Amino acid sequence: MTTLIFTHTDCLAHDTGPGHPEHAGRLRTVLQLLDEEFPDLTRRDAPEATIEQLERVHDPHYVRHVLDSIPAGGYRRLDPDTVLSPGSRPAILRAAGAVCAAVDAVLSGEADTAFCAVRPCGHHAEPDRAKGFCLFNNVAVGAQQARAVHGLRRVAVVDFDVHHGNGTQAMFWSDPDLFFGSSHQWPFYPGTGAREERGQFANIVNLPLPAFSGSTEFRAGMAETVLPELDRFAPELILISAGFDADARDPLAQLRLQPADFAWITNEVMGLARRHCGGKAVSVLEGGYGMDGLAEGCAAHLRSLVGG
Repeated sequence: MTTLIFTHTDCLAHDTGPGHPEHAGRLRTVLQLLDEEFPDLTRRDAPEATIEQLERVHDPHYVRHVLDSIPAGGYRRLDPDTVLSPGSRPAILRAAGAVCAAVDAVLSGEADTAFCAVRPCGHHAEPDRAKGFCLFNNVAVGAQQARAVHGLRRVAVVDFDVHHGNGTQAMFWSDPDLFFGSSHQWPFYPGTGAREERGQFANIVNLPLPAFSGSTEFRAGMAETVLPELDRFAPELILISAGFDADARDPLAQLRLQPADFAWITNEVMGLARRHCGGKAVSVLEGGYGMDGLAEGCAAHLRSLVGG
């Protein structure tokens, strides 16, 4: 298996202010992990997403609003949690652009898999609204890149971040050829992700987990709900919203997953990727706010992604 890493130092310039949990140290932790444990993986600089790429999933007025709201100095909040700073423009454009470039590389045969080590996160960003640290929905932008540029029809996103990917769900809700499967703590932020939320064409599968659920509940739930539905969907490409804040040590949530659980779900998803789409998968960094859990969970995920 050939795996490429897409990242850029511009993603470090997105300054969320003192005490904010989504800070540049998160990405530095992941980049250090890549240096130490995965030095042989080829890194590529993430390009900036184009306006056209962003507008495939976001309202054009919203795209312009975000870019026009970037301050010349200080900070500007688009919601209580989501902050812009002078360095945000290249960061948010490269975060979405990384996923498009990764999709291009995987679908052109340059690599079997790719990992996008980027920030800010994206899965809470809705078509016309910033939310939960997220400005543009990186994984959804990548899904539409696969369809618009490479002619794919059926694209799936699997999201194991501890928070429900409300933005991705909203963008996929009415399209029978887009699949969204999510495990997440519930009830919890952002308040979406009940089992009954199935999408217009039963193309949404949610696995809500009560606080303090651990490996047993997570693995059983994924094996009984999300994975069989993903198998039936038979995607041509799988994207992964890889959040590591379901780790037991994360300070913002109360699930109790271990690094081995991230390896397990990645292995399961990759098995379905081999069955349906030649092992082609693109993983995108989402949450993870305790540095030990982020590093160890990400390492476990990458070993499985690289090992195929």
